[in-house]
Amino acid sequence: MFREADRRDPGRRLRWVMLIDGDRTQIRRVLACAKKFGVDNMAVVQDFIHVIEYLWKAVTAFHAAGTKEAQTWVSEHAIRILRGEAAHVAAGIRRSATRRGIAGLARKAIDTCANYLLGNKTRLRYDLAMQAGLPIATGVIEGACRHLVKDRMDITGARWSLTGAEAVLFLRSLRSSGDFDEYWAFHLAQEHRRNHLDLYAESVSEPKAA
Repeated sequence: MFREADRRDPGRRLRWVMLIDGDRTQIRRVLACAKKFGVDNMAVVQDFIHVIEYLWKAVTAFHAAGTKEAQTWVSEHAIRILRGEAAHVAAGIRRSATRRGIAGLARKAIDTCANYLLGNKTRLRYDLAMQAGLPIATGVIEGACRHLVKDRMDITGARWSLTGAEAVLFLRSLRSSGDFDEYWAFHLAQEHRRNHLDLYAESVSEPKAA
């Protein structure tokens, strides 16, 4: 991905953004690649959906799963995190668990969520990311990959070469984006130029004047 981004923006004139899920190995590799490619201004944003998953695991210590109270609890804390208050949310749910005397596995879920929020707080500044117009979740990307790649390529008995798969995905992406008709007109024009105009250009002579 970094090689492709480097090809598109060799002069580093664009804002680089990396969406991640929070895996520690992934983070180390992303930061190492950024250093290797000399990318100093890359924004690293943690997928907000993963944050929501931690909240849903933690809420069971306070409210029964599937209840309106649980949904309200998750929504309120998610909004605070979107406002850039991840550290405050972590501290708040820990205090609440301590006051209520929550222990055992329920307390473990609270601490796991709090540790996640604190350990990734620099990548959870969704307030700044949204102000800058940056994406905060990978759902659109994952959905596009599933529609573009999996629905077409992952069929029973299919075998693909790299060249063939790339050609199929290229055409599929054109159709999905609504650009196929424009591309096909361009393709036919290029084929005509390559197979006729350029090939026989030297053999065609100007008509002699009368």
